[in-house]
Amino acid sequence: MRLLLIRHGQTLSNVRHLLDTAAPGPGLTPLGTAQAAALPRVLAAEDIDALYASPLVRARLTAAPLAAARDLPVTVRDGIRELSVGDLEMLPGDAPEAAPYLRTAFAWPAGHTALRVPGGESGVEALARFDAVIEEAYRSGAGTVAMISHGAAIRVWTAARAVNVDIAFAAARPLANTGMITLAGGPATGWHALAWEATTLRPPGAPGPAGEPLDPTG
Repeated sequence: MRLLLIRHGQTLSNVRHLLDTAAPGPGLTPLGTAQAAALPRVLAAEDIDALYASPLVRARLTAAPLAAARDLPVTVRDGIRELSVGDLEMLPGDAPEAAPYLRTAFAWPAGHTALRVPGGESGVEALARFDAVIEEAYRSGAGTVAMISHGAAIRVWTAARAVNVDIAFAAARPLANTGMITLAGGPATGWHALAWEATTLRPPGAPGPAGEPLDPTG
């Protein structure tokens, strides 16, 4: 299966750099609406068979133009919502008090899945819910699936499940609004990342460290 993991369009909380993960969450800014409207054109070359979205408002609004352009239903699944920040909700993302969020989340792909964001979820819980939606999509038989999800959730899941993306690579590369990671594979055979936004990645087994771009200038 070809898997397109797409971050939602811009929100006011993104502009203000706030950790905002609770439901239902904010809508899109005018720029976020324009980003969502551009997705059908950006993805014109993709033969998308199924479209999923997180239940958070920003993800569903981002999915809507693509659903309309492709005449596809949007399958809403809680499992691909953002990683919960728990007690850190609405803190500035660059505040010292917010540091445990991504530090804990990026410990999960390293195997420390029992760790828990203060007041939030553990890696066991977060990865299991995301895995379940991926498994559902794979079992549907769809050739290409687009999922509108959230930046931290997409990056952490990819670092945990893609054989050619290491943690340092994923942690150092935040996704832009409507940025996309493209993967191929399946739950049983494993996943490899084909592209991280505009960067084409080395296939598994190729020389060089995991997550290294094919083009060093990329």
